[in-house]
Amino acid sequence: MGMSFVKLFLILLVFVLCSVSASCDTDSACRRRHRRHSLDGDKAALVAFKKSVLVDPESMLSNWEDGVHVCNFTGVTCNKQHHRVTKIDLSSYGLVARIPPFLSNLTALRVLNLYENHFFGTIPPEISSLQHLRTIVFNRNNLNGSIPDSFALLTGLTVFDAMENNLTGPLPPSFFSNCTQLKVIDLSYNDIRGRIPVEIGNCPGLWTLSLYNNQFTGQLPPSLTNTTLYNLDVEYNLLYGELPSELVSKLPTLVFLHLSYNNMRSHGNNTDLDPFFATLGNCTGLMELELAGMGLGGRLPSSIGHPNLKRLELQENSIFGSIPAEIGNLSNITMLNLTSNFLNGTIPEEFSLLVMLERLFLSRNLFHIRIPSTLGKLPHLGLLDLSNNRFDGEIPASLGDLVALRSLFLNNNLLSGAIPRELLKCSNLYMLDLSYNKLQGRIPQELNEIREIRGFINLSHNFLEGRLPIELSKLENVEEIDLSSNNLHGNIFPQISSCIAVKMINFSHNSLEGQLPESLGDLKNLEAFDVSNNSITGNIPMSLSKINLTFLNLSYNNFEGMVPSGGIFDSATYMSFLGNLRLCGATSSRPSCPRTKHWFRSRTFLVILIVVIVVSVLLSAGCCVIGIRRIKLMVSLSKNGRLRKPPTPDIMHNFPRITHKELSNATGGLVMTVGAGNGGGAIENMGNSTANMLTGSIGYIAPELIELGILCTQETPSTRPTMLDAADDLGRLKRYLSGDTTVTFASSLGISSSTIGDH
Repeated sequence: MGMSFVKLFLILLVFVLCSVSASCDTDSACRRRHRRHSLDGDKAALVAFKKSVLVDPESMLSNWEDGVHVCNFTGVTCNKQHHRVTKIDLSSYGLVARIPPFLSNLTALRVLNLYENHFFGTIPPEISSLQHLRTIVFNRNNLNGSIPDSFALLTGLTVFDAMENNLTGPLPPSFFSNCTQLKVIDLSYNDIRGRIPVEIGNCPGLWTLSLYNNQFTGQLPPSLTNTTLYNLDVEYNLLYGELPSELVSKLPTLVFLHLSYNNMRSHGNNTDLDPFFATLGNCTGLMELELAGMGLGGRLPSSIGHPNLKRLELQENSIFGSIPAEIGNLSNITMLNLTSNFLNGTIPEEFSLLVMLERLFLSRNLFHIRIPSTLGKLPHLGLLDLSNNRFDGEIPASLGDLVALRSLFLNNNLLSGAIPRELLKCSNLYMLDLSYNKLQGRIPQELNEIREIRGFINLSHNFLEGRLPIELSKLENVEEIDLSSNNLHGNIFPQISSCIAVKMINFSHNSLEGQLPESLGDLKNLEAFDVSNNSITGNIPMSLSKINLTFLNLSYNNFEGMVPSGGIFDSATYMSFLGNLRLCGATSSRPSCPRTKHWFRSRTFLVILIVVIVVSVLLSAGCCVIGIRRIKLMVSLSKNGRLRKPPTPDIMHNFPRITHKELSNATGGLVMTVGAGNGGGAIENMGNSTANMLTGSIGYIAPELIELGILCTQETPSTRPTMLDAADDLGRLKRYLSGDTTVTFASSLGISSSTIGDH
């Protein structure tokens, strides 16, 4: 019974399905309903995608709403009939999200481009169900984990680009099991490990294989010869073995071969480069060969002259000997890099044949010759780097004929003589470095010819002399100026402020003098300023505190005064000001500056005050004694009735005379003479400011002291002040000199308090 019911149900179901199918075959409305249903499904998937996005900084998905037709969504493309979504391009939107698995509902999708966003997490394996997918671009995101094994189902995939992510694990061999359409694989800048699968040979149309900057090991699989590789880039991995001569000989379509920074070696136990370079003759279209940083040994072979090569990088190896004359066969070369090897001997005349050469790097070798003048015959040469060798002799003037020269590095050699004027006529120079040589003479005035220089000019550590060239002020676009460790003198001219783009100035270890100009504060881009070990004087310009300096060195000069505050001066340490003995301030050798003190409260004035009081008392006492004795003598004479002129009292012979020297010794070198001139005194052996202040004070007190002395000489004892009164008056005077201006002298001077009520 149950079985009969099931059979009946199946029969009815088949009938219904057949009926629906038949009606759809004949009814266009049914087909439209089916398409609408599929498009609605695409829209639902994309709306759900938007909801999964955590950050949309520029609101690029703002119109992904129900009220907007899905084919009008930003970054969404439909097919011509607007039946289905075929392309999603969200490149450089800055989105933060996981890649949602329900993208698998977009069954007609052909292109998925998520370039340069912040998608994170693993690659969802559900994407493998998108049978029509042709292009996947995930590069420059934060994806991690492994490439799903299920990607083997993407049999129509032609481009897989996932560079600059955090992908790990091995590259699954299954990925290449059905890759007959695959043309481009770019997995650079990840952390993929293991060997390059042999199955990669199943991709006959493979055109580009970029695996650089991963952790691949082993050797390049020989099966790569089954492909049509145009670009092979496996730099910065852990591949080993001999240079792949046999592999390269079977890849005649190679145009770009980049093997740098692996553990490969040359033939003959790393002594022979000729077999590999000879093989390259089969790659007639080869344009770029990069074999840097592998420690390759041997001499440069005569087979090096591949006629189509435009770029040859052999830096950071162990190549030795001379450069062969066959280098001249590189007739199309634009960049030749032989830096950091053991090359020596001569630079052949055939270099003049490299008329297309734009960049030449020969630095860090063992050349001990003169710079050949033939290098001045390269019309397109824009960069010449001969630094860190032992080139000697003079700089050839012919280098001034390099009209396209933008960067010249001759530093760290043994070059001597003057800087040729012709060299500075290379008006397109961007960077010039002649430092660490033995150059002499003045810096040519033609320096202003390179006013378009925008990088740096470095002439430091030579024997250049003469005044600091004012022509520097013409270099308005230069960012760095280094003339340190020479024999330059003169002032730093105010016009230096014309170098409005400069970020670093180093004039240290010269003989510069004068003051720093305030115009330095106009250098708004200046970040580092070093004038240490010169003879610069004066105050530190306050204007330096108003710019964005991050490094300052003023040490070992003759600066004076207070270290300014604000800006760099609030963060600089005492090391920036060493050797300036007359500087003061928190970061100098003298943490505190001398304060401006009130003269009346200074220690010097107190000493002078004491001396004045002591001398005044002595003079007053002497006057009193002389007066008393004179009065007694006059009384005695009147009693005897004698009216003759009395002789000079003996007391005058016995009165102690204070000589200039004795007074000078008693006052510690402070010699005073009380005389005319508003009753003031002249103070010797003191600074002008001290003398002026003291003269003003004595101008007020001297009349009082004179009046006190006169009172002490009065003939009548009752009109003379007592010693107590005199001491009281001197005490008042002392308080006045100490700053108490309310003190007066009318109470006792001339009216002795001891006489009131007496007699």
